Amino acid sequence: MITTKKELNRYLTLDKKVYGITKKRPSFYGDWHWKFLIALRHEEYHFAQSGCYHRIMKRFWAMLHTHYGVKMGWDIPINTFGPGLKINHFGLIVVNANARIGAFCDIHQGVNIGQHGLHQNDVPIIGDNVWIGPGAKIFGKITIPSRCAIGANSVVNKSFEEENITIAGIPAKKISDKGNPYIKS
Repeated sequence: MITTKKELNRYLTLDKKVYGITKKRPSFYGDWHWKFLIALRHEEYHFAQSGCYHRIMKRFWAMLHTHYGVKMGWDIPINTFGPGLKINHFGLIVVNANARIGAFCDIHQGVNIGQHGLHQNDVPIIGDNVWIGPGAKIFGKITIPSRCAIGANSVVNKSFEEENITIAGIPAKKISDKGNPYIKS
């Protein structure tokens, strides 16, 4: 949860950095990924604050967050992803509001991270630096450790404990000792 302006700026800087963006502001037309992340992070910040001003600003940023989410096909609620979120494509992405995903998640289109069970906390907890391939389905009260790669179209419904591995298949299982290919271990 983003509770201070300093944290907000850190999240925005890291989100921008994963895309390799060097300019100060998004273009008037385009830069939809970046605009979505700006709205998401500002809504998270104002959600954590109290007072009339923050309630108004939360509604403003929520409206933009929803607008860009619908435009991109993403249903990503606030306070689910850590800093450095990279979303690679337009297309359907659905994330349960109770899921928790760490820093520097690299997520592709067609991903569903959801609840499986009767309780709202029956959702995944995903570590830092996790690469989630296109079409992956991750659900249930499970844990995915840091620096893992989840293969395309995988169905992950059980926990894994070993970091820096690749999991794939239906149902998912460990297929390699090499994890996220985009980070240096």
